Amino acid sequence: MEDQLSPRSHDNDDDGEDDPPTLSSQSLAALREFISEQESHSVSDVDADCTGPGGSSMSSSSVALVSEDWRLSQFWYDRETAETVAREILTLCQMGSSDLEDSNSPRVACIACPTLYAYLKNIEPQLRVQLLEYDERFEQYGSDFTFYDYNQPEELPLDLKHGFNVVIADPPYLSKECLEKVARTISFLAQSGESYLLLLTGEVQKDRAAELMGLYPCGFRPQHSNKLGNEFRLFTNYDPGTRLGRWEQEK
Repeated sequence: MEDQLSPRSHDNDDDGEDDPPTLSSQSLAALREFISEQESHSVSDVDADCTGPGGSSMSSSSVALVSEDWRLSQFWYDRETAETVAREILTLCQMGSSDLEDSNSPRVACIACPTLYAYLKNIEPQLRVQLLEYDERFEQYGSDFTFYDYNQPEELPLDLKHGFNVVIADPPYLSKECLEKVARTISFLAQSGESYLLLLTGEVQKDRAAELMGLYPCGFRPQHSNKLGNEFRLFTNYDPGTRLGRWEQEK
């Protein structure tokens, strides 16, 4: 998903001098506009007014998200996707405890999906959510932030090991290697015994998700704010019933 930029070589002209690189006026204007947007929109606000489980109002405040960094393969979910998945996670947590403020209430791990962390905390501030993320801009979340590099899948604090009832991951790349390493992280974090696992990734990972973690796609189709060419799916290790458009488990 990430473009690789390489330097170009230039042939010398007859005078032994290189022509200086130039941009057309249209390209220069587009570049200036892009830089201006990046500088002035480091944080974007997404209206998160939505309805929670049972028809209750979740929140009418906005969800503040830092701008996407394409160099880190960052693509934020659109509002419907973020709300739908956040509602599902909240439902799973409420199935495990009626009091989310209790110290023994379910814990949620968000691996490389800061959009969901932001929505979850906006919906239910007392929900115990840990964000594992490479982008250190999210250190703003304080103790809820843990630096995470998928190339070191188990280099994490020991107090996180087998400590989460719900683990949701969105691997940054659609490669076999990346999914295999993220699967190791999920295994590290998930509670022994019954835990809910959710994976947001490309359709191309369908067979690997089933083989590595026993995850199968749901009918719900995740979407991103900036449309991507790859079709994305939501995979789970449990049957969500009608909540996510049913489970497409192959018999």
